Amino acid sequence: MDILLTDNEVRVLGCLMEKEMTTPDYYPLSLNALTNACNQKSNRNPVVSYDEETVVYALNGLREQKLTRQSNIGRVPKYEQLFSKDLNLLTQEEAIICILLVRGPQTVGEIRNRTERMYAFQSIDEVLKTISNLEDAGLVSKQPRQPGRKESRYAHLLSGEPQETIVETVPRPEAATVIVRKDNERIGELQEQIDKLRHELQTLQHEFVTFKSQFD
Repeated sequence: MDILLTDNEVRVLGCLMEKEMTTPDYYPLSLNALTNACNQKSNRNPVVSYDEETVVYALNGLREQKLTRQSNIGRVPKYEQLFSKDLNLLTQEEAIICILLVRGPQTVGEIRNRTERMYAFQSIDEVLKTISNLEDAGLVSKQPRQPGRKESRYAHLLSGEPQETIVETVPRPEAATVIVRKDNERIGELQEQIDKLRHELQTLQHEFVTFKSQFD
């Protein structure tokens, strides 16, 4: 693919696609509405805090790649995406790409649940079939299953191959027990050292008193 987007461009494009599908009566988006969409605290990963200048800069980058355009309808400039139209994406394909753009890599189950407002997949098999079409088009790829996860996740390729991320996992009960045991052993060793130093101090104090008494 010739498309290569920055993280900011990914967020802006994803938000334009999402709002077109979920709130068509308020689309295209003004700069203010688009900025608010980018900064939503729900249905976004990661959560960001863009100012309008950041969004404009991302829009310029997308426009250079012919993925967005400015609409001249009305007095306030508004913006729309051309990406899904130029690629003739089906609604279900657009929904999957959109959720990967605004929420990052997802499992098949997450994709089905989180695209419901944009397209209601009837089954997991339908999701997998759509993903397969997107993989063939070079838009999506399956990521290696990470430690602590039962399922692999899928990611978009509009920013190139995704970088591997480290997933923090909750320690297993047995691992936590080992950690606690080691901490207890360390505390015990420190207590022994304190007792030894206290004993040596008492001995020195006694010797000093004895030494001092020789001159009284």
